[in-house]
This record gives sequence, C-alpha cells and structure tokens, in this order.
Amino acid sequence: MFPEKSYGFVSLLCAVLACVPFFASFEKKKTASRTLVIISVMTALSVGGRFIFAPVPFFKPVSAMVIITALYFGGESGFLTGAMTAVISNFYFGQGPWTPFQMFAWGMVGFFAGVLAKHLLKNKILLLSYGFISGFMYSLVMDIWTTLWMDGGFNLLRFLAQAASALPVTAVYAVSNVIFLLLLTKPIGKKLDRIKLKYGLIPENR
Repeated sequence: MFPEKSYGFVSLLCAVLACVPFFASFEKKKTASRTLVIISVMTALSVGGRFIFAPVPFFKPVSAMVIITALYFGGESGFLTGAMTAVISNFYFGQGPWTPFQMFAWGMVGFFAGVLAKHLLKNKILLLSYGFISGFMYSLVMDIWTTLWMDGGFNLLRFLAQAASALPVTAVYAVSNVIFLLLLTKPIGKKLDRIKLKYGLIPENR
C-alpha cells in the first residue's frame, strides 16, 4: 500500500496500533498518568543506553531496562517500554520493516518479565537466566524477519541457517543482558520501589 520510502510512517503507525491496547488498559486506573510518566522515563533511559553503546556492536542495555521496568511495574509497562524504545531509537538507527519486529520482540521480553516478576525478583539466578534466554528469543524473532525479507515467506531451512550464522552475535547480546541486569537491577529497582511507595503505584500483574 505504501512506497518503499514510507517505512518511517508505516513503523510509526504499527507502533501506535500495537500500543493502543496497552494504553487502553491504563484508562481505568487512578494512577495511570503517573505510571505513564515512569514508562516514559524508563523508555528514555533505554533509548539513551542504546545510543551510548552504539559503538559497541550487539552490546546493549535495552532488554535489561525493559525487564527492570516490567519487574517493578508489570508486563504492560514492560511491553510499552520495549516497543517504544524500538520505534523511537530507530529514528536515529534507521526505520524499516524490521522495526515492528523489534517492537514485538522487546515488548514481549518485557511482558513475560512482568508475568514472571514475582519469581524473578526472588531469585537472582532465575532473573539472570531469563535475561540470557531473552537475548536468544529476541534474536530468533529478528531471524524470522530476515527470513521473510530474503524469501518473501517463511522458509524453515533459511531460518535455521540464519539462526546458526547469528549465534556469535546472539551470544554477545545475551551476555550483555546478564551484565546489565547485574549492574542495574538493584540501584534502579530501589528507586522504582520508592516511587511506587510514594505515589501508591501498583503494577498490573503482580
């Protein structure tokens, strides 16, 4: 429906449509506006982290920031942080048909972190394992996009070849998730807990 150069517009449209159900879920909550402010701040930190570590290939704090947001404010907040990080930061890194896949991948990393938050917060090993696994899951989603782009449809053999060739890159990203979770979860988590206590913010899936 759109020319090739309309990737920016199409990605932005996908971003808005993908986030509508999550924004709608905040409508009935008394603390919705305050929670959205926190999501905006965490998204800004996530985007900033991606900018700062741009010179270091595949070593990014995005998933860690998305997971931390979800741990303390729930899966919906985690999804929004991940999805908006992708679309906003790609106005610098480059928009394209891959953007919605990044939005979905980072969004679901946050969503499931929120679902599992109670267990992840109690067990550091489990949290770090989730961060490591989420690096591989993010990469697999992006390998799906690569396969669709190359073949015009899903080809299992192509997908497996892409996943295998991307394994070193995926490993670096997965390890970076673990490192950033080790460094950032405690200091940022303490501040988020204080904010929740001060303003009476209750995450949706905890």
